[in-house]
Amino acid sequence: MAKHLIVVDQIKDWHPELPQATVIGVDDYLSDPRYLQMRQVQVINLCRSYRYQSAGYYCSLLAEARGHRILPAVNTLLDLSARAIYSLQVEDLEEAVEKTLRRLDRSESESFTLDIFFGECVHRQLRNLARQLFETFPCPLLQVAFQYQGGWQIAAIRPLALNRLEAEQIEVLAEAFTRYQSRRWRSPRTRTASRYDLAILHNPDDPLPPSDARALKLFVKAGRKLGVDVDLITRRDYARLAEYDALFIRDTTRINHYTFRFAKKADSEGMVVIDDPVSIMRCTNKVYLAELLQANRLPTPLTRILHKRDEKRVAQIVERQFDYPVVLKVPDGSFSLGVFKAGDRAGLQQICARMFRDSELILAQEYLYTEFDWRVGILNRTPVFVCQYFMSRQHWQIVNHGPGGRFSEGGYKAWPVGEAPAEVVSVALQAANLIGDGLYGVDVKQNERGVYVIEVNDNPNLEAGVEDAFLKDELYSLILREFVRRLELNKVLGPRF
Repeated sequence: MAKHLIVVDQIKDWHPELPQATVIGVDDYLSDPRYLQMRQVQVINLCRSYRYQSAGYYCSLLAEARGHRILPAVNTLLDLSARAIYSLQVEDLEEAVEKTLRRLDRSESESFTLDIFFGECVHRQLRNLARQLFETFPCPLLQVAFQYQGGWQIAAIRPLALNRLEAEQIEVLAEAFTRYQSRRWRSPRTRTASRYDLAILHNPDDPLPPSDARALKLFVKAGRKLGVDVDLITRRDYARLAEYDALFIRDTTRINHYTFRFAKKADSEGMVVIDDPVSIMRCTNKVYLAELLQANRLPTPLTRILHKRDEKRVAQIVERQFDYPVVLKVPDGSFSLGVFKAGDRAGLQQICARMFRDSELILAQEYLYTEFDWRVGILNRTPVFVCQYFMSRQHWQIVNHGPGGRFSEGGYKAWPVGEAPAEVVSVALQAANLIGDGLYGVDVKQNERGVYVIEVNDNPNLEAGVEDAFLKDELYSLILREFVRRLELNKVLGPRF
């Protein structure tokens, strides 16, 4: 049985009346290397806030990167962040809610809240419903608001803060936690699906799309040959998504963005989806990737996670490990956005101050100049393309973002997978396999010291004349054949992707 590790903002948040447990501060969990090396541990995140990019959010994110069992998982935090997201799962519970609550007396009120602690509540007649809510939204401390509107409905779901619990709630929590420690880890339920219509989500107004208009037409053409009806959709088609059997996201993915909501809804409908929501969550955050690669001992540039609490001494922290220039990254940037180079102490302090306004953590990384980056495309744990991207002219990045949204890009060269350096392909494959079995683009730098994984992208560029320069139309067919393979597996085994 896994050891339980309770993570809180302040040790005093774990009330004296609660059972004895291993309780640590979130700052220690995020920064102390001991916890990176721990195995067979279940982390229970009881931070006061799970807001995106807060310390509580990073606790769950890095726990997943370290291979720790975590409650709540990042997917649950994101589910609970907005009703537009969690309403998808609430639909499954409507029948159970109405069946359980229809016997309640509404003479006093047509609304009430239910506190749920590790799947348990004080009301005997509501315990089955509390358990179902916890299994759908596995968060240790939950408060669910119900409203009567012609029938009982879930009006809101939010996490409870440990430090704000009343004495009666502490008593219930103590009993629930004691029983929870002996339970086994549960996995969420899935649904079924079985048709052959593929939706490709794209943004026709994006100046830097993952796939250009020509590439999208080649996907449609490849689909016809394979008997797959490929339909190009935009964010306006969210309500129609369940009409399809599979979703292929060819739009720049982000958390707290409609692309993630599309992926979540497709996954909840049992559709085959690339990028799947777990891959989006893992790949779009560079802090998670840094921890994941470090925990699995893959070669990366020297990297240090910087904490907002250390802003006043950030220069001393960085200068102990790095020479200037040093690269600074926001956790969720893309296409070279949110990546900065500090050439001296003044520049470092200025950039960090700006970045810490939006994120609890940022990334510092040693600067490795190369004339180009390798990009290895991986599909279902198999390399499918290799491309070199050259730095933009008189710039240190592939994409040079200028004022007013203007940008310039460097050149490129596609390689047959078998002719690319074997060590580049091998390390890229190892990195992608840590994320999953979807479609990934792994960026690798190579110099006289060796190869280094820079990042794993969940929606790599697939542009006509660039990544397909060697395989041509076969690249598009190869990707769609993977969708067909998964769809046919779903018919036999039920959805699993």
